[in-house]
Amino acid sequence: MAHLLDFEKPLADLEAKLAELRAFEAEDGSVDLSAQVAALETRVDTLRQSIYRGLTRWQRVQLARHPERPYTLDYIGSLTAGFMELHGDRLFADDQALVGGPATFRGSRFGSADRTVMVLGHQKGRDTKQRKERRFGMPNPEGYRKAQRLMEMAAKFGKPVITFLDTPGAYPGLEAEERGQAEAIARNLLVMARLPVPIVVVVIGEGASGGALGIGVGDRVLMLENAWYSVISPESCSSILWRSWDHKEDAARALKLTAPDLIEHGVIDEIIPEPVGGAHRNPQATFEAAGTAIAAHLDALSELPTDELLAGRLAKFDAMGAFREG
Repeated sequence: MAHLLDFEKPLADLEAKLAELRAFEAEDGSVDLSAQVAALETRVDTLRQSIYRGLTRWQRVQLARHPERPYTLDYIGSLTAGFMELHGDRLFADDQALVGGPATFRGSRFGSADRTVMVLGHQKGRDTKQRKERRFGMPNPEGYRKAQRLMEMAAKFGKPVITFLDTPGAYPGLEAEERGQAEAIARNLLVMARLPVPIVVVVIGEGASGGALGIGVGDRVLMLENAWYSVISPESCSSILWRSWDHKEDAARALKLTAPDLIEHGVIDEIIPEPVGGAHRNPQATFEAAGTAIAAHLDALSELPTDELLAGRLAKFDAMGAFREG
């Protein structure tokens, strides 16, 4: 891999030795190294399983931020056809940190029906120029207002909404606050709570704070195995509590921000499995798993009357954080 995380380095070293052994065997056909190659392959596989099946919460955060991980437009390109990106909030500007538009969800690939949907999500950049333009997937208020416009358009034509969450948070700049960042996010929560069409939310990477929740209210909330979703990032939490980023791993443990944590507490509805090593190791397998899950939930939700759909959505979020005094 071009980008290695700290905990992946022992595996990378072993994989490099395996590649060298295979190359030597191929160059010198007179030497039979098949037994050594097989033994090393077993060691590589064992180490890989050991590393990725025993990830800490902080290591999952690192995987969720991997620069080679698929982003929203990658999912849209794989799971839909005829995507037409719509721009602008009709009030101020177009925000490239949040993309969206109508498309045909290719459900027939997953034993479902092809259907027109409104699809939108956060989009990070792949290179320096794109990251600057998209602000690493951190929307301004006009991004959330664009999302509101698109979701209301979907409701007008009776089309389901699919959102992909992948942001370190809403853009924290002064100009964003001046243009009503908090109001834009709050307005989206209200609009999504009342939207009379099915909404499927998928957390594909980072799901930080109101920046993610601004397009995260749905009938079903799905989450990739190595994504994270929380009210605050581990670094920011560490900075507030310990006045330093040095305790980010402790913060990640305390926040319980991984998919297994959140499904246990009823915050999400399904964990979408990733290939061993993360979504970037095999993007196509990740797209297939996500598409299968989305198709199944769209099928189920499309059968519900509107009043039942809205009542279920409200009950879902009302139940979060509920407690009973003894």
